[in-house]
Amino acid sequence: MLFLLRMLLMGLHFMIAGVLGVILGVCRPFNPDNSRLCARLYALPAMWILRLKLKTDVESLRNKPGTCVVIANHQSNYDLFVLGNVVPHRTVCIAKKSLKWVPLFGQLFWLAGNVLIDRGNAHKARRAMLTTTHTLQHEDTSIWVFPEGTRNLGNGLLPFKKGAFHMAIAAGVPIVQVCVSTYVKQMKLNRWDSGDVLIRSLPPIPTIGLTVDDIPQLMLACQTQMDECIAQMDHELVGASLLAKNL
Repeated sequence: MLFLLRMLLMGLHFMIAGVLGVILGVCRPFNPDNSRLCARLYALPAMWILRLKLKTDVESLRNKPGTCVVIANHQSNYDLFVLGNVVPHRTVCIAKKSLKWVPLFGQLFWLAGNVLIDRGNAHKARRAMLTTTHTLQHEDTSIWVFPEGTRNLGNGLLPFKKGAFHMAIAAGVPIVQVCVSTYVKQMKLNRWDSGDVLIRSLPPIPTIGLTVDDIPQLMLACQTQMDECIAQMDHELVGASLLAKNL
Protein backbone atom coordinates (compact mmCIF):
# COMPACT_ATOMS: atom_id res chain seq x y z
CA MET A 1 0.00 0.00 0.00
CA LEU A 2 2.78 2.42 0.97
CA PHE A 3 4.64 1.56 -2.24
CA LEU A 4 1.60 2.38 -4.39
CA LEU A 5 1.00 5.64 -2.54
CA ARG A 6 4.63 6.63 -3.06
CA MET A 7 4.47 5.85 -6.77
CA LEU A 8 1.31 7.97 -7.14
CA LEU A 9 2.95 10.87 -5.30
CA MET A 10 6.13 10.47 -7.35
CA GLY A 11 4.15 10.55 -10.59
CA LEU A 12 2.38 13.73 -9.50
CA HIS A 13 5.65 15.28 -8.35
CA PHE A 14 7.35 14.37 -11.66
CA MET A 15 4.66 16.22 -13.62
CA ILE A 16 4.65 19.29 -11.36
CA ALA A 17 8.46 19.50 -11.34
CA GLY A 18 8.45 19.13 -15.12
CA VAL A 19 6.02 22.05 -15.59
CA LEU A 20 7.97 24.28 -13.20
CA GLY A 21 11.24 23.29 -14.85
CA VAL A 22 9.97 24.09 -18.33
CA ILE A 23 8.79 27.50 -17.10
CA LEU A 24 12.25 28.12 -15.67
CA GLY A 25 13.83 27.03 -18.95
CA VAL A 26 11.59 29.30 -21.02
CA CYS A 27 12.38 32.27 -18.75
CA ARG A 28 16.14 31.77 -19.07
CA PRO A 29 16.74 29.25 -21.88
CA PHE A 30 20.01 27.29 -22.00
CA ASN A 31 21.40 28.94 -18.87
CA PRO A 32 23.99 26.39 -17.65
CA ASP A 33 22.85 26.77 -14.05
CA ASN A 34 19.33 25.65 -14.95
CA SER A 35 20.51 22.05 -14.59
CA ARG A 36 21.41 22.51 -10.93
CA LEU A 37 18.15 24.29 -10.13
CA CYS A 38 16.03 21.72 -11.98
CA ALA A 39 17.96 18.87 -10.35
CA ARG A 40 17.09 20.26 -6.91
CA LEU A 41 13.49 20.77 -8.04
CA TYR A 42 13.22 17.04 -8.76
CA ALA A 43 15.46 15.77 -5.97
CA LEU A 44 14.44 17.52 -2.77
CA PRO A 45 10.69 16.68 -2.76
CA ALA A 46 11.40 13.19 -4.13
CA MET A 47 13.77 12.28 -1.30
CA TRP A 48 11.06 13.34 1.16
CA ILE A 49 8.44 11.21 -0.61
CA LEU A 50 10.74 8.21 -0.91
CA ARG A 51 12.11 8.65 2.63
CA LEU A 52 15.64 7.88 1.54
CA LYS A 53 18.19 9.11 4.07
CA LEU A 54 21.06 10.76 2.23
CA LYS A 55 24.54 11.47 3.56
CA THR A 56 27.03 13.28 1.33
CA ASP A 57 30.75 13.95 1.41
CA VAL A 58 31.30 15.88 -1.79
CA GLU A 59 33.72 18.68 -0.90
CA SER A 60 35.80 18.13 -4.05
CA LEU A 61 32.63 18.42 -6.14
CA ARG A 62 31.18 21.40 -4.31
CA ASN A 63 34.53 23.20 -4.56
CA LYS A 64 35.44 21.79 -7.94
CA PRO A 65 38.60 23.22 -9.56
CA GLY A 66 36.99 25.55 -12.09
CA THR A 67 35.49 23.61 -14.96
CA CYS A 68 35.85 19.85 -14.97
CA VAL A 69 34.37 16.62 -16.26
CA VAL A 70 32.29 14.91 -13.55
CA ILE A 71 31.83 11.15 -13.85
CA ALA A 72 29.40 9.12 -11.72
CA ASN A 73 28.08 5.58 -11.49
CA HIS A 74 24.60 5.08 -12.93
CA GLN A 75 22.28 2.62 -11.19
CA SER A 76 18.68 3.42 -12.07
CA ASN A 77 16.17 6.11 -12.97
CA TYR A 78 16.13 7.05 -9.29
CA ASP A 79 19.58 8.59 -9.85
CA LEU A 80 17.76 11.72 -11.02
CA PHE A 81 16.46 12.19 -7.48
CA VAL A 82 19.51 10.94 -5.59
CA LEU A 83 22.27 12.67 -7.55
CA GLY A 84 20.12 15.74 -8.12
CA ASN A 85 21.01 16.72 -4.56
CA VAL A 86 24.69 17.27 -5.40
CA VAL A 87 24.78 18.70 -8.95
CA PRO A 88 27.15 21.70 -8.62
CA HIS A 89 26.96 25.23 -9.99
CA ARG A 90 27.09 25.63 -13.81
CA THR A 91 27.17 21.93 -14.66
CA VAL A 92 25.32 20.36 -17.57
CA CYS A 93 24.80 16.71 -18.38
CA ILE A 94 25.32 14.57 -21.46
CA ALA A 95 22.55 12.10 -22.25
CA LYS A 96 21.01 10.19 -25.14
CA LYS A 97 18.95 12.15 -27.66
CA SER A 98 15.83 10.03 -27.10
CA LEU A 99 15.33 11.76 -23.72
CA LYS A 100 14.16 14.80 -25.68
CA TRP A 101 10.83 13.08 -26.34
CA VAL A 102 9.98 12.34 -22.71
CA PRO A 103 7.01 14.68 -21.99
CA LEU A 104 8.01 17.77 -20.01
CA PHE A 105 11.25 16.25 -18.71
CA GLY A 106 12.79 16.07 -22.17
CA GLN A 107 11.94 19.65 -22.99
CA LEU A 108 13.17 20.77 -19.56
CA PHE A 109 16.42 18.84 -20.07
CA TRP A 110 17.01 20.54 -23.41
CA LEU A 111 16.12 24.04 -22.19
CA ALA A 112 18.44 23.54 -19.22
CA GLY A 113 21.37 23.57 -21.63
CA ASN A 114 22.21 19.88 -21.35
CA VAL A 115 23.86 18.06 -24.26
CA LEU A 116 21.83 15.46 -26.15
CA ILE A 117 23.76 13.06 -28.37
CA ASP A 118 22.61 10.56 -30.98
CA ARG A 119 24.48 7.41 -30.00
CA GLY A 120 23.24 5.66 -33.12
CA ASN A 121 25.05 8.15 -35.36
CA ALA A 122 28.79 8.05 -34.71
CA HIS A 123 29.50 11.20 -36.73
CA LYS A 124 26.90 13.32 -34.90
CA ALA A 125 27.95 11.89 -31.55
CA ARG A 126 31.60 12.82 -32.18
CA ARG A 127 30.61 16.31 -33.33
CA ALA A 128 28.52 16.82 -30.16
CA MET A 129 31.43 15.64 -28.05
CA LEU A 130 33.78 18.10 -29.76
CA THR A 131 31.51 21.03 -28.93
CA THR A 132 31.93 20.17 -25.25
CA THR A 133 35.64 21.05 -25.50
CA HIS A 134 34.69 24.65 -26.25
CA THR A 135 32.12 24.59 -23.45
CA LEU A 136 34.68 23.38 -20.92
CA GLN A 137 37.38 25.81 -22.01
CA HIS A 138 35.44 28.99 -22.70
CA GLU A 139 31.99 28.92 -21.07
CA ASP A 140 32.83 28.31 -17.39
CA THR A 141 30.65 25.20 -17.52
CA SER A 142 31.41 21.68 -16.32
CA ILE A 143 30.10 18.49 -17.94
CA TRP A 144 28.49 15.61 -16.01
CA VAL A 145 28.79 12.19 -17.65
CA PHE A 146 27.75 8.65 -16.75
CA PRO A 147 30.72 6.82 -18.32
CA GLU A 148 29.00 3.42 -18.16
CA GLY A 149 26.56 4.70 -20.77
CA THR A 150 23.60 2.87 -19.23
CA ARG A 151 22.18 1.77 -15.88
CA ASN A 152 24.02 -1.01 -14.07
CA LEU A 153 20.99 -1.87 -11.86
CA GLY A 154 23.22 -2.18 -8.81
CA ASN A 155 25.25 -5.05 -10.26
CA GLY A 156 28.61 -3.29 -10.12
CA LEU A 157 30.23 -0.85 -12.51
CA LEU A 158 29.90 -1.61 -16.20
CA PRO A 159 32.91 -1.03 -18.51
CA PHE A 160 33.51 2.68 -19.03
CA LYS A 161 33.16 4.31 -22.42
CA LYS A 162 35.90 6.66 -23.63
CA GLY A 163 33.88 9.82 -24.33
CA ALA A 164 34.26 11.52 -20.94
CA PHE A 165 38.01 10.92 -20.92
CA HIS A 166 38.44 12.22 -24.46
CA MET A 167 36.59 15.39 -23.42
CA ALA A 168 38.67 15.96 -20.30
CA ILE A 169 42.00 15.46 -22.07
CA ALA A 170 41.02 17.54 -25.11
CA ALA A 171 40.00 20.43 -22.84
CA GLY A 172 42.81 19.91 -20.35
CA VAL A 173 40.42 19.92 -17.38
CA PRO A 174 40.36 17.66 -14.29
CA ILE A 175 38.09 14.68 -13.78
CA VAL A 176 36.02 14.58 -10.57
CA GLN A 177 34.61 11.17 -9.65
CA VAL A 178 31.27 10.93 -7.84
CA CYS A 179 30.40 7.60 -6.22
CA VAL A 180 26.99 6.50 -4.96
CA SER A 181 26.47 3.51 -2.68
CA THR A 182 24.53 0.56 -4.09
CA TYR A 183 21.16 1.83 -2.96
CA VAL A 184 18.98 0.44 -5.75
CA LYS A 185 19.00 -3.12 -4.37
CA GLN A 186 18.73 -2.03 -0.75
CA MET A 187 15.87 0.48 -0.71
CA LYS A 188 12.52 -0.84 0.48
CA LEU A 189 9.80 1.49 -0.79
CA ASN A 190 7.07 -0.40 1.05
CA ARG A 191 8.61 0.67 4.39
CA TRP A 192 8.34 4.11 5.99
CA ASP A 193 12.12 4.56 6.03
CA SER A 194 13.23 3.25 2.65
CA GLY A 195 16.97 3.08 3.22
CA ASP A 196 20.27 4.95 3.38
CA VAL A 197 22.34 6.37 0.55
CA LEU A 198 25.92 7.62 0.66
CA ILE A 199 27.49 9.89 -1.97
CA ARG A 200 31.19 10.71 -2.05
CA SER A 201 33.35 12.61 -4.47
CA LEU A 202 37.03 11.78 -4.91
CA PRO A 203 39.95 14.21 -5.34
CA PRO A 204 40.21 15.71 -8.85
CA ILE A 205 42.44 13.90 -11.34
CA PRO A 206 44.41 16.36 -13.52
CA THR A 207 44.62 15.65 -17.25
CA ILE A 208 47.04 18.38 -18.42
CA GLY A 209 49.83 16.76 -20.38
CA LEU A 210 47.88 13.56 -21.07
CA THR A 211 47.14 12.35 -24.59
CA VAL A 212 44.69 9.90 -26.12
CA ASP A 213 47.31 7.19 -25.56
CA ASP A 214 46.80 7.66 -21.82
CA ILE A 215 43.05 7.09 -21.95
CA PRO A 216 43.03 3.29 -21.28
CA GLN A 217 45.18 3.72 -18.17
CA LEU A 218 43.14 6.72 -17.01
CA MET A 219 39.88 4.81 -17.45
CA LEU A 220 41.25 1.84 -15.52
CA ALA A 221 42.46 4.07 -12.67
CA CYS A 222 39.08 5.83 -12.41
CA GLN A 223 37.09 2.61 -12.51
CA THR A 224 39.31 1.00 -9.87
CA GLN A 225 39.05 3.99 -7.54
CA MET A 226 35.28 4.21 -7.94
CA ASP A 227 34.86 0.46 -7.40
CA GLU A 228 36.83 0.69 -4.16
CA CYS A 229 34.91 3.74 -2.95
CA ILE A 230 31.51 2.16 -3.66
CA ALA A 231 32.54 -1.08 -1.93
CA GLN A 232 33.73 0.90 1.11
CA MET A 233 30.43 2.82 1.34
CA ASP A 234 28.41 -0.38 1.00
CA HIS A 235 30.49 -1.95 3.77
CA GLU A 236 29.88 1.07 6.02
CA LEU A 237 26.13 0.88 5.46
CA VAL A 238 26.04 -2.85 6.29
CA GLY A 239 28.03 -2.19 9.46
CA ALA A 240 25.73 0.66 10.49
CA SER A 241 22.67 -1.51 9.88
CA LEU A 242 24.02 -4.35 12.00
CA LEU A 243 24.94 -1.93 14.78
CA ALA A 244 21.43 -0.42 14.74
CA LYS A 245 19.86 -3.90 15.04
CA ASN A 246 22.03 -4.77 18.04
CA LEU A 247 21.18 -1.61 19.96
